Amino acid sequence: MIKTSHVGSLPRGPELVPLLLARDHGEPYDAEEFDRLVLAAVTEAVRQQVAAGVSVVSDGEIGKVGYSTYIIERLSGFGGHTPRKPARDLAEVPELTKKLSAIMGAQEFTRASAIAKVELVNLEPLHDDIRRFRAALDAAGEGVEAFMNSASPGLITAFQPNQFYPSHEAYLADLATAMQPEYEAIVDAGFQLQLDCPDLAMSRHTGYQDMSEAEFLKAITANVEALNSATANIAPEKMRMHVCWGNYEGPHTHDIPLEKIMDIVLSARPATILFEAANPRHEHEWEVWAQADLPEEKVLAPGLVDTCSNYVETPELIAQRIMRFADIVGKDRVIASTDCGFGTFAGYGKIDPKVAWAKLAALRAGADLAEKRIG
Repeated sequence: MIKTSHVGSLPRGPELVPLLLARDHGEPYDAEEFDRLVLAAVTEAVRQQVAAGVSVVSDGEIGKVGYSTYIIERLSGFGGHTPRKPARDLAEVPELTKKLSAIMGAQEFTRASAIAKVELVNLEPLHDDIRRFRAALDAAGEGVEAFMNSASPGLITAFQPNQFYPSHEAYLADLATAMQPEYEAIVDAGFQLQLDCPDLAMSRHTGYQDMSEAEFLKAITANVEALNSATANIAPEKMRMHVCWGNYEGPHTHDIPLEKIMDIVLSARPATILFEAANPRHEHEWEVWAQADLPEEKVLAPGLVDTCSNYVETPELIAQRIMRFADIVGKDRVIASTDCGFGTFAGYGKIDPKVAWAKLAALRAGADLAEKRIG
Protein backbone atom coordinates (compact mmCIF):
# COMPACT_ATOMS: atom_id res chain seq x y z
CA MET A 1 0.00 0.00 0.00
CA ILE A 2 1.27 3.47 -0.87
CA LYS A 3 1.60 5.38 2.38
CA THR A 4 0.26 8.86 2.99
CA SER A 5 1.49 11.51 5.38
CA HIS A 6 1.78 15.31 5.61
CA VAL A 7 4.33 17.93 6.58
CA GLY A 8 3.31 18.21 10.23
CA SER A 9 1.44 21.30 11.36
CA LEU A 10 -2.35 21.22 11.59
CA PRO A 11 -4.86 23.97 12.38
CA ARG A 12 -4.97 24.95 16.06
CA GLY A 13 -8.35 25.69 17.60
CA PRO A 14 -9.19 29.34 18.40
CA GLU A 15 -9.24 28.57 22.13
CA LEU A 16 -5.55 27.59 22.01
CA VAL A 17 -4.16 30.57 20.08
CA PRO A 18 -4.32 33.11 22.95
CA LEU A 19 -2.57 30.69 25.30
CA LEU A 20 0.14 29.86 22.77
CA LEU A 21 0.80 33.54 22.12
CA ALA A 22 0.82 34.42 25.83
CA ARG A 23 3.35 31.65 26.47
CA ASP A 24 5.45 32.81 23.51
CA HIS A 25 5.44 36.41 24.75
CA GLY A 26 6.36 35.45 28.31
CA GLU A 27 2.99 36.60 29.63
CA PRO A 28 1.00 34.88 32.42
CA TYR A 29 -1.17 31.95 31.34
CA ASP A 30 -2.90 28.99 32.98
CA ALA A 31 -0.42 26.12 32.53
CA GLU A 32 -2.89 23.41 33.59
CA GLU A 33 -5.54 24.70 31.21
CA PHE A 34 -2.93 24.90 28.46
CA ASP A 35 -1.94 21.26 28.97
CA ARG A 36 -5.57 20.14 29.08
CA LEU A 37 -6.47 21.96 25.87
CA VAL A 38 -3.36 20.84 23.99
CA LEU A 39 -3.85 17.20 25.00
CA ALA A 40 -7.48 17.29 23.87
CA ALA A 41 -6.54 18.98 20.58
CA VAL A 42 -3.69 16.55 19.84
CA THR A 43 -5.93 13.57 20.61
CA GLU A 44 -8.58 14.90 18.23
CA ALA A 45 -6.00 15.68 15.55
CA VAL A 46 -4.63 12.14 15.69
CA ARG A 47 -8.16 10.74 15.55
CA GLN A 48 -8.97 12.87 12.51
CA GLN A 49 -5.77 11.84 10.73
CA VAL A 50 -6.47 8.16 11.30
CA ALA A 51 -10.06 8.64 10.13
CA ALA A 52 -8.76 10.32 6.96
CA GLY A 53 -6.52 7.32 6.28
CA VAL A 54 -3.19 9.00 6.99
CA SER A 55 -0.50 6.32 7.33
CA VAL A 56 2.13 8.35 9.22
CA VAL A 57 0.57 10.89 11.58
CA SER A 58 1.90 13.80 13.66
CA ASP A 59 0.85 15.71 16.76
CA GLY A 60 0.05 18.65 14.49
CA GLU A 61 2.64 20.78 16.31
CA ILE A 62 -0.38 21.93 18.27
CA GLY A 63 1.58 22.67 21.46
CA LYS A 64 3.97 25.03 19.62
CA VAL A 65 3.39 28.62 18.55
CA GLY A 66 5.15 27.81 15.28
CA TYR A 67 7.47 25.32 13.63
CA SER A 68 10.53 27.58 13.60
CA THR A 69 10.35 29.88 16.62
CA TYR A 70 9.30 27.55 19.45
CA ILE A 71 12.97 26.95 20.28
CA ILE A 72 13.33 30.19 22.26
CA GLU A 73 11.63 28.52 25.23
CA ARG A 74 14.09 25.61 25.09
CA LEU A 75 17.39 27.29 24.27
CA SER A 76 19.18 30.22 25.89
CA GLY A 77 20.93 33.00 24.00
CA PHE A 78 17.91 34.50 22.23
CA GLY A 79 16.32 37.87 22.87
CA GLY A 80 14.57 40.90 21.50
CA HIS A 81 12.20 41.09 18.57
CA THR A 82 13.62 41.64 15.10
CA PRO A 83 11.11 42.67 12.42
CA ARG A 84 11.32 40.32 9.48
CA LYS A 85 12.00 41.66 6.00
CA PRO A 86 9.17 40.88 3.60
CA ALA A 87 9.85 38.09 1.15
CA ARG A 88 11.35 39.45 -2.07
CA ASP A 89 8.32 38.52 -4.17
CA LEU A 90 5.85 40.08 -1.72
CA ALA A 91 7.91 43.27 -1.44
CA GLU A 92 7.12 43.87 -5.11
CA VAL A 93 3.34 43.62 -4.59
CA PRO A 94 2.49 45.64 -1.44
CA GLU A 95 -1.24 45.76 -2.15
CA LEU A 96 -1.38 41.98 -2.46
CA THR A 97 0.57 41.70 0.79
CA LYS A 98 -2.13 43.74 2.56
CA LYS A 99 -4.87 41.51 1.14
CA LEU A 100 -3.03 38.36 2.19
CA SER A 101 -2.55 39.71 5.72
CA ALA A 102 -6.29 40.35 5.97
CA ILE A 103 -7.00 36.76 4.90
CA MET A 104 -4.20 34.90 6.67
CA GLY A 105 -4.16 36.80 9.97
CA ALA A 106 -1.30 38.45 11.81
CA GLN A 107 2.02 36.81 12.63
CA GLU A 108 2.16 37.75 16.32
CA PHE A 109 4.89 35.38 17.48
CA THR A 110 8.24 36.60 18.80
CA ARG A 111 11.04 36.98 16.26
CA ALA A 112 14.08 36.79 18.52
CA SER A 113 17.74 37.01 17.52
CA ALA A 114 20.82 35.19 18.78
CA ILE A 115 22.32 37.75 21.20
CA ALA A 116 24.45 35.41 23.37
CA LYS A 117 25.83 31.87 23.34
CA VAL A 118 23.09 29.39 22.44
CA GLU A 119 22.72 26.45 24.83
CA LEU A 120 20.04 23.92 25.74
CA VAL A 121 18.37 24.90 29.01
CA ASN A 122 14.90 23.30 29.05
CA LEU A 123 13.68 20.12 27.36
CA GLU A 124 10.51 19.85 29.45
CA PRO A 125 8.33 21.31 26.67
CA LEU A 126 9.54 18.53 24.38
CA HIS A 127 8.82 15.87 26.99
CA ASP A 128 5.34 17.37 27.35
CA ASP A 129 4.86 17.16 23.57
CA ILE A 130 5.99 13.53 23.59
CA ARG A 131 3.73 12.65 26.55
CA ARG A 132 0.65 14.17 24.93
CA PHE A 133 1.38 12.63 21.53
CA ARG A 134 1.91 9.19 23.06
CA ALA A 135 -1.40 9.45 24.91
CA ALA A 136 -3.17 10.44 21.68
CA LEU A 137 -1.60 7.53 19.79
CA ASP A 138 -2.60 5.10 22.54
CA ALA A 139 -6.17 6.36 22.25
CA ALA A 140 -6.08 5.84 18.48
CA GLY A 141 -5.14 2.17 18.78
CA GLU A 142 -2.19 0.03 17.73
CA GLY A 143 -0.27 0.12 14.49
CA VAL A 144 -0.25 3.87 13.81
CA GLU A 145 3.10 5.18 12.54
CA ALA A 146 4.07 8.58 13.90
CA PHE A 147 6.51 11.39 13.32
CA MET A 148 7.38 14.54 15.24
CA ASN A 149 8.75 17.78 13.82
CA SER A 150 11.84 19.61 14.96
CA ALA A 151 13.59 22.73 13.68
CA SER A 152 16.85 22.09 11.86
CA PRO A 153 19.91 24.16 12.83
CA GLY A 154 19.75 26.02 9.52
CA LEU A 155 16.06 26.84 9.91
CA ILE A 156 16.78 28.44 13.28
CA THR A 157 19.43 30.70 11.72
CA ALA A 158 16.98 31.80 9.04
CA PHE A 159 14.30 32.85 11.54
CA GLN A 160 16.48 33.93 14.49
CA PRO A 161 19.20 36.14 12.95
CA ASN A 162 22.74 36.05 14.26
CA GLN A 163 23.68 39.14 16.27
CA PHE A 164 26.36 37.48 18.42
CA TYR A 165 28.54 34.90 16.68
CA PRO A 166 31.58 35.77 14.56
CA SER A 167 30.29 33.67 11.67
CA HIS A 168 27.32 31.69 10.38
CA GLU A 169 29.28 28.48 10.91
CA ALA A 170 30.01 29.29 14.56
CA TYR A 171 26.29 29.90 15.17
CA LEU A 172 25.44 26.59 13.48
CA ALA A 173 27.97 24.68 15.58
CA ASP A 174 26.32 25.70 18.85
CA LEU A 175 22.85 25.10 17.43
CA ALA A 176 23.80 21.57 16.37
CA THR A 177 25.03 20.80 19.89
CA ALA A 178 21.97 22.40 21.51
CA MET A 179 19.40 20.66 19.28
CA GLN A 180 20.96 17.18 19.23
CA PRO A 181 19.26 16.06 22.50
CA GLU A 182 15.86 17.03 21.08
CA TYR A 183 16.43 15.07 17.90
CA GLU A 184 17.57 11.98 19.77
CA ALA A 185 14.74 12.19 22.33
CA ILE A 186 12.14 12.15 19.56
CA VAL A 187 13.62 9.01 18.02
CA ASP A 188 14.09 7.39 21.44
CA ALA A 189 10.36 7.95 22.05
CA GLY A 190 9.62 5.74 19.03
CA PHE A 191 8.71 8.47 16.54
CA GLN A 192 10.26 9.30 13.20
CA LEU A 193 12.16 12.58 13.39
CA GLN A 194 11.21 15.21 10.83
CA LEU A 195 13.77 17.96 10.34
CA ASP A 196 12.12 21.08 8.94
CA CYS A 197 14.48 22.71 6.42
CA PRO A 198 12.81 25.57 4.54
CA ASP A 199 16.17 27.30 4.92
CA LEU A 200 17.43 25.20 2.01
CA ALA A 201 14.98 26.87 -0.40
CA MET A 202 12.63 29.50 1.07
CA SER A 203 15.37 31.42 2.88
CA ARG A 204 16.88 32.40 -0.50
CA HIS A 205 14.12 35.02 -0.83
CA THR A 206 13.37 35.52 2.90
CA GLY A 207 15.88 35.21 5.74
CA TYR A 208 18.99 35.01 3.53
CA GLN A 209 17.77 37.34 0.79
CA ASP A 210 20.70 39.76 1.12
CA MET A 211 23.20 37.06 0.14
CA SER A 212 24.42 36.46 -3.39
CA GLU A 213 23.47 33.12 -4.88
CA ALA A 214 26.99 31.80 -4.28
CA GLU A 215 26.87 32.95 -0.65
CA PHE A 216 23.46 31.34 -0.22
CA LEU A 217 24.63 27.99 -1.58
CA LYS A 218 27.65 28.11 0.72
CA ALA A 219 25.41 28.90 3.71
CA ILE A 220 22.96 26.05 3.08
CA THR A 221 25.83 23.63 2.50
CA ALA A 222 26.99 24.54 6.01
CA ASN A 223 23.40 24.13 7.25
CA VAL A 224 23.26 20.55 5.95
CA GLU A 225 26.66 19.79 7.46
CA ALA A 226 25.36 21.00 10.84
CA LEU A 227 22.21 18.88 10.46
CA ASN A 228 24.29 15.83 9.60
CA SER A 229 26.52 16.40 12.62
CA ALA A 230 23.58 16.84 14.99
CA THR A 231 21.93 13.62 13.75
CA ALA A 232 25.06 11.48 13.53
CA ASN A 233 23.69 9.01 16.10
CA ILE A 234 20.34 8.52 14.32
CA ALA A 235 19.82 6.07 11.46
CA PRO A 236 18.82 7.82 8.20
CA GLU A 237 15.71 5.65 7.81
CA LYS A 238 14.36 7.07 11.09
CA MET A 239 14.45 10.62 9.72
CA ARG A 240 12.50 12.75 7.28
CA MET A 241 13.42 16.18 5.95
CA HIS A 242 11.04 18.85 4.67
CA VAL A 243 12.18 21.35 2.03
CA CYS A 244 9.91 24.17 0.83
CA TRP A 245 9.75 27.64 -0.69
CA GLY A 246 7.25 29.11 1.77
CA ASN A 247 3.65 28.32 2.64
CA TYR A 248 1.98 31.50 1.44
CA GLU A 249 -0.02 32.45 -1.63
CA GLY A 250 2.39 34.94 -3.16
CA PRO A 251 3.89 35.20 -6.64
CA HIS A 252 6.95 33.12 -5.67
CA THR A 253 8.79 34.70 -8.59
CA HIS A 254 12.06 34.71 -6.61
CA ASP A 255 12.02 31.01 -5.62
CA ILE A 256 15.38 29.41 -6.28
CA PRO A 257 14.98 26.54 -8.79
CA LEU A 258 15.19 23.04 -7.34
CA GLU A 259 18.01 22.02 -9.67
CA LYS A 260 20.33 24.59 -8.10
CA ILE A 261 19.98 23.08 -4.62
CA MET A 262 19.35 19.42 -5.45
CA ASP A 263 22.86 18.14 -4.70
CA ILE A 264 22.87 19.92 -1.34
CA VAL A 265 19.43 18.52 -0.44
CA LEU A 266 20.53 14.99 -1.35
CA SER A 267 23.65 15.31 0.83
CA ALA A 268 21.51 15.47 3.99
CA ARG A 269 21.32 12.26 6.04
CA PRO A 270 17.51 11.83 6.38
CA ALA A 271 16.27 9.08 4.07
CA THR A 272 12.85 10.58 3.34
CA ILE A 273 12.55 13.94 1.59
CA LEU A 274 9.29 15.91 1.68
CA PHE A 275 9.00 18.67 -0.91
CA GLU A 276 6.55 20.83 -2.84
CA ALA A 277 5.11 19.23 -5.98
CA ALA A 278 1.52 20.45 -6.20
CA ASN A 279 1.55 24.25 -6.41
CA PRO A 280 1.90 26.11 -9.74
CA ARG A 281 5.53 27.17 -9.14
CA HIS A 282 6.92 23.72 -8.36
CA GLU A 283 4.68 21.00 -9.79
CA HIS A 284 6.82 20.87 -12.95
CA GLU A 285 9.91 19.96 -10.93
CA TRP A 286 9.01 16.28 -10.93
CA GLU A 287 11.19 16.28 -14.04
CA VAL A 288 14.12 17.55 -11.96
CA TRP A 289 13.67 14.59 -9.63
CA ALA A 290 13.50 12.27 -12.64
CA GLN A 291 16.84 13.57 -13.90
CA ALA A 292 18.60 13.57 -10.52
CA ASP A 293 21.08 10.92 -9.43
CA LEU A 294 19.00 9.68 -6.49
CA PRO A 295 20.67 7.39 -3.93
CA GLU A 296 18.80 4.10 -3.57
CA GLU A 297 18.04 4.72 0.11
CA LYS A 298 16.15 7.95 -0.55
CA VAL A 299 12.34 7.91 -0.26
CA LEU A 300 10.39 10.66 -2.00
CA ALA A 301 7.42 12.25 -0.24
CA PRO A 302 6.13 14.78 -2.77
CA GLY A 303 3.46 17.28 -1.88
CA LEU A 304 0.41 16.21 -3.87
CA VAL A 305 -2.10 18.67 -2.38
CA ASP A 306 -1.64 22.42 -2.09
CA THR A 307 -1.83 23.85 1.45
CA CYS A 308 -2.35 27.45 0.26
CA SER A 309 -5.71 26.74 -1.40
CA ASN A 310 -9.07 25.55 -0.08
CA TYR A 311 -9.68 23.67 -3.31
CA VAL A 312 -9.82 19.95 -2.50
CA GLU A 313 -7.89 18.00 -5.11
CA THR A 314 -9.58 15.01 -6.74
CA PRO A 315 -8.25 11.48 -6.13
CA GLU A 316 -7.69 11.26 -9.89
CA LEU A 317 -5.31 14.23 -9.92
CA ILE A 318 -3.48 12.91 -6.85
CA ALA A 319 -3.10 9.49 -8.46
CA GLN A 320 -1.65 11.06 -11.59
CA ARG A 321 0.87 12.97 -9.49
CA ILE A 322 1.83 9.87 -7.50
CA MET A 323 2.44 7.88 -10.65
CA ARG A 324 4.96 10.44 -11.92
CA PHE A 325 7.14 9.76 -8.90
CA ALA A 326 6.47 6.02 -8.82
CA ASP A 327 7.84 5.92 -12.36
CA ILE A 328 11.06 7.49 -11.04
CA VAL A 329 11.79 5.42 -7.93
CA GLY A 330 9.06 2.76 -7.72
CA LYS A 331 5.91 2.93 -5.60
CA ASP A 332 7.64 1.48 -2.52
CA ARG A 333 9.83 4.59 -2.34
CA VAL A 334 6.98 7.08 -2.61
CA ILE A 335 4.91 8.54 0.23
CA ALA A 336 1.98 10.74 -0.77
CA SER A 337 2.29 13.96 1.22
CA THR A 338 1.36 17.65 1.25
CA ASP A 339 3.22 20.72 -0.01
CA CYS A 340 3.58 22.30 3.44
CA GLY A 341 1.81 22.37 6.80
CA PHE A 342 -1.82 23.35 7.27
CA GLY A 343 -1.14 25.57 10.30
CA THR A 344 2.46 26.76 10.38
CA PHE A 345 1.90 29.45 13.05
CA ALA A 346 -0.76 29.92 15.71
CA GLY A 347 -3.50 32.24 14.48
CA TYR A 348 -2.10 32.39 10.96
CA GLY A 349 -3.37 30.58 7.86
CA LYS A 350 -6.26 30.41 5.43
CA ILE A 351 -7.10 26.68 5.25
CA ASP A 352 -10.34 25.74 6.98
CA PRO A 353 -9.82 22.75 9.32
CA LYS A 354 -12.59 20.78 7.60
CA VAL A 355 -10.84 21.36 4.28
CA ALA A 356 -7.56 20.09 5.73
CA TRP A 357 -9.21 16.80 6.72
CA ALA A 358 -10.90 16.56 3.31
CA LYS A 359 -7.56 17.05 1.55
CA LEU A 360 -5.96 14.32 3.64
CA ALA A 361 -8.86 11.96 2.88
CA ALA A 362 -8.49 12.75 -0.83
CA LEU A 363 -4.78 11.96 -0.50
CA ARG A 364 -5.66 8.49 0.79
CA ALA A 365 -8.18 7.93 -2.00
CA GLY A 366 -5.67 9.06 -4.60
CA ALA A 367 -2.98 6.77 -3.19
CA ASP A 368 -5.39 3.84 -3.30
CA LEU A 369 -6.25 4.66 -6.91
CA ALA A 370 -2.58 4.84 -7.87
CA GLU A 371 -1.89 1.55 -6.06
CA LYS A 372 -4.66 -0.14 -8.04
CA ARG A 373 -3.32 1.16 -11.33
CA ILE A 374 0.33 0.37 -10.66
CA GLY A 375 -0.43 -3.06 -9.23
